Amino acid sequence: MTGAVYAAGAVCWRYVDGKPMILLIHRTAYADVTLPKGKVDPGESLPETAVREIEEETGLAVHLGVPLGITRYALRSGREKVVHYWAAQVSDDAIRRSTFAPNHEVAALEWVTLKKAKSYLTYEHDSEIVRTFESLLDDGVSETFALIALRHGKAEPLAASDGGDEDRRLTPRGLKQAASIVGPLRAFGVRRIITSTAVRCATTVAPLAAATGIAPKRTELISQRAHEEGTGDVRHVVGKRVRSGKTAVLCSHGPVLPEIIREIALATGSITGSYLSEAAALETAAFSVVHLSATNPASGIVTIETHVPRV
Repeated sequence: MTGAVYAAGAVCWRYVDGKPMILLIHRTAYADVTLPKGKVDPGESLPETAVREIEEETGLAVHLGVPLGITRYALRSGREKVVHYWAAQVSDDAIRRSTFAPNHEVAALEWVTLKKAKSYLTYEHDSEIVRTFESLLDDGVSETFALIALRHGKAEPLAASDGGDEDRRLTPRGLKQAASIVGPLRAFGVRRIITSTAVRCATTVAPLAAATGIAPKRTELISQRAHEEGTGDVRHVVGKRVRSGKTAVLCSHGPVLPEIIREIALATGSITGSYLSEAAALETAAFSVVHLSATNPASGIVTIETHVPRV
C-alpha cells in the first residue's frame, strides 16, 4: 500500500426563506449522495483544491469559511483517503452564475435541510462533517470573515541590502514563496491587503494584489522598525479591520505577528492562551487564518488555521 490520497471539499450552505440549507451532490458513477470534494492536484494546496473542486462539480464559485474537520477512510485499493472540509457560504450571485449541467460525474445537485442531509448522505463520515457545521449554526457563528496574519517571504540578509532593514529584498526563494501563496490566500476570499512599508512585505503581497486587483495599503504602523522604535499601532490597524468585517491580509514581520494575533484576540473578546502564540510563530510566507463571526465579532475567535508555503 502506498501513501494516503488527499482531497478537500466543503459544506456549501445558504439560507432559503430564512432556513439554512446545504448542497448535496448525486454522483453518477458511484450512485451515491455526498458532499462536494475532490483530490488534490500536483502542486496544489488543500484550500485551492476545495474551491476548484466545488466549482468543477457544482458550477459554484465559493470562498472558504471555517474548517470543519478531516475524514479518513479506506479505499478499495487499500490506500487511506484523507479529506479536509470547510464551510462555504454560497452567495445569491454565485447561484445565478452557476454553470452546472448534469454530466458523467455528477447527475444532480440538491439543496436540503440539515436534518434531511444527515439521514440522506450515503456515508457516515459525511454526516459527521454536517454535524460539525450544525454546531456552528447552533453557536451563531456560521457566517464568518477572516483576518489573515501573513509573514513576508524569505528576505536577503541586511549585509546584502543596498539600504537599511526596510529596504531588504526577497531572495529568489522568497519570490517563489510569494507566488505560491496566491492561490491559497484567494481561496479565503481576500478583500483587503494591508502591508508593512518594508520592501520585503510589499513584495510578498504584490502577486496577490496583481491576481485580485486589490491595491495594497502600506502602513508604517505594522512595520518592524515602528515596532522596535515603539511608534507602531497594531491595535489601530487590527481594530479597523475587525470593524470592517471584510476578509483581509495583514503582511508583517516575525516580531510583530504575535502582537497582531494578540490584538485580534483582544478586539474580539477572545480567551487568550498558547494557541495564539502558536498561530503567530510563522515561518517565512506562512499565514494564519483567524476566523471571526461576521454577525458578532465580539463573540471571539471561532478558530485559527495555519498554512505554510509549498516552496
